[in-house]
Amino acid sequence: MTDRSGDMTDWRAVATATEPARRAEAEAGVRLAYRSAGLPEPERIVWAASPREAVGLLLSADAATAPAARGRSVREEVRSRPWAAERAGLHERLGSQGWGRRWARTGAALWETTQALSARIRAGVVEELADGPGEEAAVRLLLLDAVLGQHDAAWLCAFEPGEGSALDGPAAVARTAGWWWPYAHLAVICERPVELHRDEAGRLDRADGPALAYPDGFALHAWRGMPVPADFLARLGSLTPERIREEENAELRRVMLEHFGYDRYLAESGAEPVHRDETGVLWRIPLPDDEDVAMVEVVNSTPEPDGTSRTYWLRVPPATRTAREGVAWTFGLAAEAYEPLRQT
Repeated sequence: MTDRSGDMTDWRAVATATEPARRAEAEAGVRLAYRSAGLPEPERIVWAASPREAVGLLLSADAATAPAARGRSVREEVRSRPWAAERAGLHERLGSQGWGRRWARTGAALWETTQALSARIRAGVVEELADGPGEEAAVRLLLLDAVLGQHDAAWLCAFEPGEGSALDGPAAVARTAGWWWPYAHLAVICERPVELHRDEAGRLDRADGPALAYPDGFALHAWRGMPVPADFLARLGSLTPERIREEENAELRRVMLEHFGYDRYLAESGAEPVHRDETGVLWRIPLPDDEDVAMVEVVNSTPEPDGTSRTYWLRVPPATRTAREGVAWTFGLAAEAYEPLRQT
């Protein structure tokens, strides 16, 4: 049996696309998804600039998008059931091991990216629209009605619908737009983000603006995957050791230290070394309401082309007692086992 699988490059581009939605194609995909599920096409299709705006429309008192006007959610019919049927069919044709191999070389490579983006978007929508437990529950319920469009790329990559598959409609929307909400009488479709910035590990990351942004201004800020307030990033350029010590949020304090530089912090805060031996110098940075930061300063014994020797800073466990113990830990060794023939 032929194992047809998606083009990874293509689906990776779908998951991270920031171009404007191709609205006519996306709307055609929505209508196809309804027809494939045996449902009448939606009477109205409404566009939103972001998932935040979409949920806001569904929460509003506007008669056109109120529960009575939009009808029940049909996500089960247009996405969940076809997804389950496609997966069951692949299991039957390929067997458990065959399906596992297919997933490993297709969807698995995108899963972490799409899951992380989806989780962050949901959290951002809840944070901006929910004021109290009651509203939070309502927002979360509406988020459960969403089909993730481009962020369903991992599954669609593995399934690679085509030739009349019930997932052809959702796949068409995924290739051309963002999230969408299918109801009996109404479908709401979102634009894609206009900005997406990630680090080498694929985490949301940007120091000078939003890491993820939509056309209406809905944005998420992050530093190496960690959510941060928008104004926090603007203050990173004017950090001082005192400001770092005064930060009450331990996670934000770690971001500050990383951005400021551990070596610079040590130099400007007047820190004293706690141990010194032939391998290097152990420094410790006490932090209020948090574990200490321990660093070993080592000098490369091989000179640079200009004759200088480069200094490196190695982050080591807080309980490290000696420089040798810290350097040995970076090699996965105990201090007594660390006997380099030549330090480099």
